[in-house]
Amino acid sequence: MTRMTVLCEEPPEYPPERVVEIRTRVAKMSQAVFASFMNVSVSTVQKWKSPSADMHPSGAAAKLLQLVESKGIDVPIV
Repeated sequence: MTRMTVLCEEPPEYPPERVVEIRTRVAKMSQAVFASFMNVSVSTVQKWKSPSADMHPSGAAAKLLQLVESKGIDVPIV
């Protein structure tokens, strides 16, 4: 039950610095590979990491980032 509660929690907001940190240090992926992994365009990843774009991951993308940040990319999500 605790596991389900954690999965159902609202993901935090991901400012540009945090997105870059997850991509470079946790996932260790290029922008193109990370975009494919996240199922978004490279342009979207670039906007997420640009403070002037004022665009943050939301919905499923934010949840996936939360899971990658806490469990890494090698662990099954379910």
